[in-house]
Amino acid sequence: MSNYLDIIYDSKKIPISNVYPEKLVNYLVDRFSIKENQKLLEPGFGRGEFLSKFAEKKIDCYGFDNSHYSKLDKINLNAKITNVDILKENFPYEDNFFDVIYSKSFIEHFYYPEKLFSEFYRVLKPGGKIISLTPDWKTVYKMFYEDFTHRTPFTLESLRDIHAITGFKNIQSEQFLQLPILWNKNKFLLFFSILTKYLVPNYFIKKFKWVRFSKEPMLLSYAEK
Repeated sequence: MSNYLDIIYDSKKIPISNVYPEKLVNYLVDRFSIKENQKLLEPGFGRGEFLSKFAEKKIDCYGFDNSHYSKLDKINLNAKITNVDILKENFPYEDNFFDVIYSKSFIEHFYYPEKLFSEFYRVLKPGGKIISLTPDWKTVYKMFYEDFTHRTPFTLESLRDIHAITGFKNIQSEQFLQLPILWNKNKFLLFFSILTKYLVPNYFIKKFKWVRFSKEPMLLSYAEK
């Protein structure tokens, strides 16, 4: 039986890249003040592009996945990784262990994400930070289930609510475009991206990253324990 990552993230169709992961990690480290030697967990680290970039920042990185791809023999990953089926077992870490939990395209893969967030809360230190990126259901609902492993869609409101119900505080959530050139809040380029979203046909989504990521925003959330 083929592996999920081998099919959905086939390296021939979606080559492993250092460019975007490095830019996103730099942005998150600066924006949310992630420090050297802090313990960071990435659940569902997949191909390891982001975890490897956090590790390059001298952050003490941990990760788990339940994919056989997590052998990661093709990536130089300086992190403590393990294989875990979290549908059947809890996270293999002590209470109050991590300073930061980061996930991207992960939390939407579970029918009962409240159990997942309960584990996030348990292993995070008091004052620790949780940062999540997940598809924006209100914008991408027509494409959300093109990945058949997607289970729970999130909106800005539901993303805030699940953090609050779990006990997190200082909760922030926002729409996030995966276009690094927009992260400095350039108003002209942001306006151009909005025009692209509404005026450019969907035919061009697979041809141009600018079109795809203008039309397929994610949600970025941040909270503290």
